[in-house]
Amino acid sequence: MRPHSPPRGDGAQRQGGPLNLAHLLLRSARAAGTRPAVLLGDSVLHDYAGLARRAAAIGAALRERLKLQPGDRIGLFTANHPAVLELMFGAWWAGLAVVPVNPKLHAREAHYILAHSGAAAAFIGDDAGGLGNTDLPLPDLRALIGLDSPDYAALLQHAPLPEPADRAPGDLAWLFYTSGTTGHPKGVMLTHRNLLTMTLAYFSDVDGVHAGDAALYAAPMSHGAGLYMLPHVLAGARHVVPESRGFEPDEILTLARRLRDVSMFAAPTMVRRLVEQAAADGADGDGLKTIVYGGGPMYLEDIRRALQVLGPRFVQIYGQGESPMTITALSRAQIVEAARSADDARLASVGIAQSPVEVRIVDADGQPLPPEGTGEVIVRGDTVMAGYWRDPAATAQTLREGWLWTGDMGSLDADGFLTLRDRSKDVIISGGSNIYPREVEEALLAHPAVAEVSVIGQRDDEWGEVVIAFVVARPGLAVDAAALDALCRERIARFKRPKRYHIVDALPKNHYGKVLKTELRARLATLD
Repeated sequence: MRPHSPPRGDGAQRQGGPLNLAHLLLRSARAAGTRPAVLLGDSVLHDYAGLARRAAAIGAALRERLKLQPGDRIGLFTANHPAVLELMFGAWWAGLAVVPVNPKLHAREAHYILAHSGAAAAFIGDDAGGLGNTDLPLPDLRALIGLDSPDYAALLQHAPLPEPADRAPGDLAWLFYTSGTTGHPKGVMLTHRNLLTMTLAYFSDVDGVHAGDAALYAAPMSHGAGLYMLPHVLAGARHVVPESRGFEPDEILTLARRLRDVSMFAAPTMVRRLVEQAAADGADGDGLKTIVYGGGPMYLEDIRRALQVLGPRFVQIYGQGESPMTITALSRAQIVEAARSADDARLASVGIAQSPVEVRIVDADGQPLPPEGTGEVIVRGDTVMAGYWRDPAATAQTLREGWLWTGDMGSLDADGFLTLRDRSKDVIISGGSNIYPREVEEALLAHPAVAEVSVIGQRDDEWGEVVIAFVVARPGLAVDAAALDALCRERIARFKRPKRYHIVDALPKNHYGKVLKTELRARLATLD
């Protein structure tokens, strides 16, 4: 079993030869520098030589102007933006690590991530308003720079570093914060080795990429969609940020027709909306090459409808922030064959283990279960994180003898296809974003009239799931949905707010005092 060591910051006593993800960009720039690299809509902004030059200049400015050192972290808090690519590679060029922040987060939540990660600099888009207007200190931050500001433009004028910094495979590259079950997110430490392995697995298990292809970023670049830029950089493909900077189905279908050979990552809810738009337009997805979907449950009727409208353009992946995009995959051919043969079990699965990992189903004691047995999904391989940033207790609980305990419940059939059965951590996945009930519950418990609260997810045709809150008021006090909603807007991201609030006299509990969410779900079915 492979032991996990924490990523090193300064490179001292590192094992393994040099490995810096910035070399992927340098390689493509040297081999085919005139290929279009970055587009806004259908307009080319930079070719590969230009993108590499900009990244090298940013790297030099970060090192020489801002005095950052290898191993330091930079935060990135913005909606999708063409500058994201050059900033990520610029940070790696300088030997730094990137801390991507979900652009949907509340400013206070973003502040927590920047403070906890010890980010030495942060780059924000115009959509990150309010970041500087909270009382949470950022003692390590030396610079807060807007992506469209003169300060950012000045970084690009710096004389570029000729070569990427020397980094080791186990050095930190990407510090991704997951929603936390304890009220605070945890920083997943992903190394250069982790992300290079994920990159190569894309080619072997997800899809081939050619120089004429285009990666379209409609899902947040702070998450898996942004990581998928790596295989497309390695292949010298185009990178397209929609002018809307987000997900607009009609815009995507139009861009696909114009640009051709377009691939994208999408949550199942996005796939559903894209299919509805195409069906309404009488379109067949012309120009779309591949849609990789994941991040939430894809219901059988939805994938059948997607195949009917858009054809065989789909690949499913299952991963976590702790093993990014790389646990299992259900290939295009497997999806098509399962649909053709009406194999609902296969079509409802999330596929087989990707090439660089091993997947098991185990009981509570870690003993492997036989085929069709339901237990916890565990995984090991070179994509598995090095641990949680500054959280050895959580690391020890999640990484055991080299295995990542995912918290997801599932079963493997005799052929190795994984079917997810439940999420043991009660995560709610709404619109492809993870929402942990505890985080919402803690926000609602801050209301002086709230005695108890329990949050659950409810299936929703548009969002996959929506957040529902059951609230018990303190004796003699009253509370209403408007007040609770206002409190949530102050404390958490808008997408995490409950869709509905049910004020109840008491919460169902077992004899240990634990709230029985199964009973709440049953009660919810009678209320709708």
